[in-house]
Amino acid sequence: MSKNFEVLIIGGGPAGSTAGALLARAGMSVKLLERAVFPRYHIGESITTSCRGILDYLGALEKVNSRGYTSKSGALLRWGKEDDWVIDWTQQFGPDMRSWQVERADFDHVLLEHARESGVDVVEGARVKKVIFENGRAIGVEWVDPESGETLTTHADFVLDASGRAGLIGAQHFNNRQPHEIFRNVAIWGYWDGGELLPNSPTGGINVVSSDDGWYWVIPLSGERFSVGFVTHKTNFVERRKEFTSTEDMLHAMIAESPTVKGLMAQGTFQGQARVEQDFSYVADRFCGDGYFLMGDAACFLDPLLSTGVHLAMYSGLLAAASISALSHGDVTQTEAQSFYETLFRNAYVRLFTLVSGFYQKHAGKDRYFALADSLARDEGVSENTPDVAFGEIISGGTDMREAADASGKASESIDKVITDQQQRKSPVQELLDAAAEAQERARLAADPHERLTPDTAIDTNDLYDADNGFYLVMEPRLGIGKAALDA
Repeated sequence: MSKNFEVLIIGGGPAGSTAGALLARAGMSVKLLERAVFPRYHIGESITTSCRGILDYLGALEKVNSRGYTSKSGALLRWGKEDDWVIDWTQQFGPDMRSWQVERADFDHVLLEHARESGVDVVEGARVKKVIFENGRAIGVEWVDPESGETLTTHADFVLDASGRAGLIGAQHFNNRQPHEIFRNVAIWGYWDGGELLPNSPTGGINVVSSDDGWYWVIPLSGERFSVGFVTHKTNFVERRKEFTSTEDMLHAMIAESPTVKGLMAQGTFQGQARVEQDFSYVADRFCGDGYFLMGDAACFLDPLLSTGVHLAMYSGLLAAASISALSHGDVTQTEAQSFYETLFRNAYVRLFTLVSGFYQKHAGKDRYFALADSLARDEGVSENTPDVAFGEIISGGTDMREAADASGKASESIDKVITDQQQRKSPVQELLDAAAEAQERARLAADPHERLTPDTAIDTNDLYDADNGFYLVMEPRLGIGKAALDA
């Protein structure tokens, strides 16, 4: 007989809404506390195809389809000194492999309302002060009721932290969040009415354009609206900011410094405010523990180069809901559920982090990036036709979904083998990662000779947790965790 756990979720973004809707639909009692009142602005517009599959499973796909978002089928990269190269998911994997370019304020609102309609008790405008622990286990939260202003205490069997970069458990309670020094970046961006994409861009695809000291994004939103931004290391941003009287002047100057991006926006009209946000990458030492799960940005944040933030959020929400569902049915022990969650979520983050790290060596060439992606995907059926397919699968989120459902455990085992091989010999993949780290260090030293990369902040390609644990994601006939060892 299953147990109907009480679950408390902090944060109503894609991670919190995904987990909340799934658990409520599974019969759990779920309360979600969101600090903002939706819709609220949030950076990020480009969505991976994996999110489409999760939305379908959530029962929210038609709601998202009805919003009129730009249909996205991939990306065009003008990176380093090479010719443009295109990743078109519909050509690689079929016509249904597509997603959207969304306005996150609207997209997140749709997901939160779907969670509410699924049975989640959503409280907006609620400020969570702290997570309560007893004997090492999370048992509830203290929060401020938006109507009465009272500080309340709510207990639960599980606390799911989707508080984003605030990180109530990882950053504030345990203080176990580790920054990645090579990605201490800053983004500056704004919106244009009118503009165009580069020739040969896949339908609705993002354009990513490198420069000597950073990279640009050009994202086609609904209508004729474009999101355009520039990402650079914080030391470069701070120095360049001194040249301008406003962030708007700086944004226009950054756009003008790229002949490519300047040309794409030549017929566009800038719409108001320029925005700035730190894109400092980090990862928590642990993604879960007794009574709690860290989801999305509360657990880790990655440079937005490959547009994987919403994927990691929704994927972690799916995994957390599967873990609690499996526990409710007695399918796994608490330790097994934690191993399942930590393995799959951390492997997803490390794989993407490793790929992005390689990209920052801009002159390595696409063949080296494809080789890196192929080694990280490690599935004979993925890249047997063309070398770009593994890359396309990883940036679509498909590799993570495939690994999660791999009952044999071979996907996790093969990734572990890649890391082991890299430890034993310096492969072309490892050389690429080493070169990326060295290039970033040289850039930092040029901007600030006193800021040096220490050994403990270098790229770690052996950051995988218990890769061969035998657990896998089950979605039918109900959400849960399978045990390969017991099912064999």
